[in-house]
This record gives sequence, structure tokens and C-alpha cells, in this order.
Amino acid sequence: MTEQREVSLPRIIEIVTAARRYFFDEQMQRDVHMKGPVDFVTEVDFHVQAYLQETLRRAYPDVQFMGEEKDNDDIDFSGRVWILDPVDGTANLVHDLRASAVSLGLYENGEGLLGVIYNPYTDEVFSAVRGGGAFLNGKPIHVTDAPDLAHSMVVVGTSSNHRQRTAWTFDCFREIFDKSEDIRLGGSAALSLADVARGRYGALFQRYLMPWDYAAGKVIIEEAGGVTADFCGDPLSCRSNRPSTVLAAANETILREMQSIVNPDHKPADIFIREEDCL
Repeated sequence: MTEQREVSLPRIIEIVTAARRYFFDEQMQRDVHMKGPVDFVTEVDFHVQAYLQETLRRAYPDVQFMGEEKDNDDIDFSGRVWILDPVDGTANLVHDLRASAVSLGLYENGEGLLGVIYNPYTDEVFSAVRGGGAFLNGKPIHVTDAPDLAHSMVVVGTSSNHRQRTAWTFDCFREIFDKSEDIRLGGSAALSLADVARGRYGALFQRYLMPWDYAAGKVIIEEAGGVTADFCGDPLSCRSNRPSTVLAAANETILREMQSIVNPDHKPADIFIREEDCL
């Protein structure tokens, strides 16, 4: 049996930030493959994932690895699992918008133990260890103290790969806009979650996010004093390869206001998120 090694947050930050070099390789950035009509993957994605998978394997051989660019059917979610999005915001990368991130979470039996989100363009490192608070480049961060949605800026995501319910999604955007200070489109769920933790936004709403999109952000937001939930208000799950509608907010009041917009009748999530929509 492989000995379980203690995970060091400073060491993880060192490993993650070393992936910065790949984001500035213009040839890798231009080498784009299509997974779907508007679903991009670049050589940056592949190289960042390969580097992190191998480096983490050597450092922590007892921890499993779940990554966006691999088959994850063999994952035992009761054990320790790295959950990685090597480039969250690949479309932003392809269009040189300089708003993409590495997102790495560590989970065991569904509980988030650690999260790191790294923006190589601003050199911002958002991090948290369960029970230890949240940090930006080593300095403590906290969600906004805005009391409600009317005093909050909200970041939203379009879920461009799943356009079956675009009209409904944009109806939600309109109502969020009407009830908040304003809305913004982020293009990277990980960075948007980090910005909620930092207090830049009061809330986030995005559909069809996979665990690697939000695993790190969930830990960081909750350690920053915020709350997260799925479409129905239930805890976000990182125990499968299934997508979720993600709500994140600075406090329970804003979360409930957001839920009343996106799920006003408290209907089960599978009414809106059908299996065939997620293929």
C-alpha cells in the first residue's frame, strides 16, 4: 500500500505556478483542436495537464488524478483525488483575451481539502485549505459584505457548448440584471469563482459546469466566507463526471435571491438539466 503523504499548500502553489510558461507559448496557443462546434482545446491544455499530472504523481503517488482532458471513469471518489482544469477559459486563450486559469482542487470522499486557482496573466494565486481561510497571493481575502443582490455585481456564464436552453438562460440573465447592480460575462468559471471569493462580485450563476470547473473555487469561496450550491440549493458535488448548475454567493441571502430567479418553483434540477443535454 502506498503511504499517504501530507499535502503542502506552498508546494502545490509552486507546482501550479510553474505551468505559467505554457500559457505564453504562442505556437501551443495557436495549435487548436475542436471537441465540438465551439468547444476548443489547445496544446496549452494538453501540456499543462501532462505536466501537472506527472509532477503531482511523483510528489503524491497515493492521490488519484481527475483532469478535463482524460477519461475519468476509474476514479474512486471515496479516496483522495486531484481535480484539475488545466486551462479554464480555453476560448479566452484562443482569442488572446488573457483571462484563463489553472484550477486545481484536492478532494476526499466528496469534501474539498484544498483549492488553488492561478491566473498566469496577472500572476494572481487564489488559494485555500479547508479550515484555514482563503488567500490571494498570501494575503487573506473575504467575500463582499454586500447585504443583498441589489447591492451586488453578478458574474454569469453562457455555457456556449449547451445551447438547448439559451432562451431560458438569457431570461435568467435579464432578471439577475434587473435585480442587481449589473452583470458581467467572465469566460472562465474558475476566475469568476475566485473573484466572488475576493469580493469583486457578490454572486455567480452558470449552467453545465463540470467538477474541474468549480472544485477549487468551491473550497476558496467557502473559506472566504461565501456559500455555494447547485440549481436546487443542494451542496455541489465533486463525486462524479456529471455537470451541475452552479450558484455561488457572498451570503445566504444573495444565494436565496439567485435561486428564486433560476429556480422559482424549486423544481428538480433534472427538469432543466437532462442527460441528453450533457453529452
